[in-house]
Amino acid sequence: MVLPPGRAAEAAGGTPGDAPAEVSAGAARRPLARRPFPFRRSAPRPRPFRRPARRPHPRPHRRGAGLLLALLCLLPAVPFLAAAHEARRAPFGDRLSVHTRAVGEHAVRTRVHGSAVEARDPRSGALHWRHTRDGRRPLTALHARGETITLWDDGLVTDTDGHRVRWHRALPAAAGWLRARGGAGVLRPLGRDMLAVVTPRRVTAYRVADGDLRWVLPARRGCAFAPARAVRHGGALLLAQPCAPSAPWTAQLVAVDDLGRIAPRRRPLGNTLPPGRSGRGHGTRTGHPDAEKVVAPPR
Repeated sequence: MVLPPGRAAEAAGGTPGDAPAEVSAGAARRPLARRPFPFRRSAPRPRPFRRPARRPHPRPHRRGAGLLLALLCLLPAVPFLAAAHEARRAPFGDRLSVHTRAVGEHAVRTRVHGSAVEARDPRSGALHWRHTRDGRRPLTALHARGETITLWDDGLVTDTDGHRVRWHRALPAAAGWLRARGGAGVLRPLGRDMLAVVTPRRVTAYRVADGDLRWVLPARRGCAFAPARAVRHGGALLLAQPCAPSAPWTAQLVAVDDLGRIAPRRRPLGNTLPPGRSGRGHGTRTGHPDAEKVVAPPR
């Protein structure tokens, strides 16, 4: 049905008599705005990389103040740490107290005094150092190379230079015999650099510089060494080795030096030959006695 122009304007919301509203062609053809898909989301943009801010270094005076504060906090604990260090037991129970320093090898006189080994000045009698071991008693002490070698009642041999105990060596199966007989004649020097420890079952030789075991000489079967019955003759040490009454007297006397037992065409027991020696056991260039005769010259 076609309405008259007045009715059409009234129906459009105008008043009668108004002209019909004109609609532009572009507005009529404008498409509807598209709505985004409800499940579609745009990817987040990557954040720009920012380097972490560096912390400013503390100023030198602040750093020094912090160290000083830490030291002040630890200062009250120093006496307790020192007491704990003193209370710590040494591996062999050694306690070495140093009073004064001795200058030179012959500036001390070593002696056994009760349960300690003491080194004193030979002129003034001032105490240089004192060496003890927990629960042990020294039997004898020997002064060699400016050091003191001590034999203890438990069969331990120690070397002390006045500043520290340098080495320890244990004598096997000798503690009972030492407690019963004492240590007379057990420590025997073999020249300046070697030490012989004589027990009834064996003679062991150590290097004084580091306590290294150089050679071992066991007693003959049915015999035993007598440490107290030993005599020095030149560079040799003559040891008594009592045997059964039927044994010849030549078997009851043994001569040793720093290379071991002195015998014809000997081979030193584990000791290095000095330079210039042929290795046959003869010659006198090195100061060792001839192996053919020790007590009397060859006839």
